[in-house]
Amino acid sequence: MFLTISTTGTAGSPATDLGFLLHKHPDKAQRFSTSHGTAHVLYPEAGAERCTAALLLEIDPVALVRRAKGKGRGGAPDSALAQYVNDRPYAASSLLAVAIGGVFSTALKGRCDARPELPGTARPLRVEVPVLPARGGAALVERLFAPLGWTVTAEPVVLDEKFPQWGDSRYVRLVLEGEQRLADALRHLYVLLPVLDDSKHYWVAPDEVEKLLRAGEGWLEDHPEQRLITGRYLGRRWSLTRDALERLALARLAEADDTEAEALDNAVDEETDTEERPVPLAVQRRAAILDALRAAGAARVLDLGCGQGQLVGELLKDPRFTEVAGVDVSTRALKEAARRLRLDRMTERQAARVTLFQGSLAYTDRRLAGYDAAVLSEVIEHLDLPRLPALEHAVFGAARPATVVVTTPNAEYNVRWETLPAGHVRHADHRFEWTREEFRTWAAEVAERYGYEVVFAPVGPDDPEVGPPTQLGVFTRREKTEKTEKTEKEVKEQEQEKEKAA
Repeated sequence: MFLTISTTGTAGSPATDLGFLLHKHPDKAQRFSTSHGTAHVLYPEAGAERCTAALLLEIDPVALVRRAKGKGRGGAPDSALAQYVNDRPYAASSLLAVAIGGVFSTALKGRCDARPELPGTARPLRVEVPVLPARGGAALVERLFAPLGWTVTAEPVVLDEKFPQWGDSRYVRLVLEGEQRLADALRHLYVLLPVLDDSKHYWVAPDEVEKLLRAGEGWLEDHPEQRLITGRYLGRRWSLTRDALERLALARLAEADDTEAEALDNAVDEETDTEERPVPLAVQRRAAILDALRAAGAARVLDLGCGQGQLVGELLKDPRFTEVAGVDVSTRALKEAARRLRLDRMTERQAARVTLFQGSLAYTDRRLAGYDAAVLSEVIEHLDLPRLPALEHAVFGAARPATVVVTTPNAEYNVRWETLPAGHVRHADHRFEWTREEFRTWAAEVAERYGYEVVFAPVGPDDPEVGPPTQLGVFTRREKTEKTEKTEKEVKEQEQEKEKAA
């Protein structure tokens, strides 16, 4: 198996910077042991104008057969001879992908300690794989790589040059050219080589889902062939495929607000100085929430509708927040939040500060009581308006934290988002989006009904005509009055009645 990666020099960056990116010196030929053979890294050419790194993988067919027993479909066919006479040592497959992951592991992660600025920069790359199995032909190769920004050349390899009438084989010679970050290029190959072969040389276990999501982060979420890629990479195991697809959908949904925020930031007046990249609105929103919680002196905080745990993660970075609870109706979202927060890797002391649990904000829940503050960040607009009073009662009436922070989109600002058609909400799941007057009216009524005071603040650029992209309200519970005591009594009576009925 053979793979070459070539680049040309650019202004201020000679082609030999490829050696820094790959963590392999151009003056050295290196070899690495793999579970099925030996991988060699060498540089056929290495100059300031052009540099090429080659990965040659020598497969031991005996080791392949011995290790492949009972480990999936990637080994050879059943006949004794076919176990040793096959395409495995020559055609790019999961064997080459594993070698890429092992030999170029640091480059795959986008890390370069010696030159930390290099991995984040796209550069002209040319990737060639002389023999690549393609179940689906050259057309599928194009469909997989072209959406990622590559110019694709996939030349079918004839079955026999002496007998062209026999037609083409299932193999192609692949050449990819384009401006890419090297880490992205390696991730594309790591996932798509075994996808095109449609076979793996080892048993596909549940941890393959994590590998796929790590390597596919940033491109697989929006790939038009996402379902095919996921299914083939996971050996057509439906339970794993379904898990991966659901997590990809969650990632896409969670990042929708961030994407919308960046789009809004980019829609700022063109006369604004844009030399510095604007801070995404989602980041500004979390910062505003943290400032409000710190000003309130909150230590125990609820993140209601926590999604994938971005705000929970920010809260845990500040030691003044001694207890953080994330609540969401989606168990899938909570599972993803646990993964992102790396709960399984936390120390016992760190883990004691955070709790994630499933719950609906349409019902009162005793677990929500006793916290200093609660956050409803970009949550209320996802509810149908008739269900909003139930949330109000559950949060302001039953849980009654001293502080409640609410953020929601400002519908007036939508006209500044050039890509959003007139009259449309920012996300397909938004049931409504309020103007500033509508939000303030709702907030004032809730505050009056449940015994709170409320103040408002803008989040993001405060446009003199349409206001900020996000509006924030901070509710502070008033001292107990006859009215609030009556409300609390009503809540307790309702809970007692439910317990009797149960």
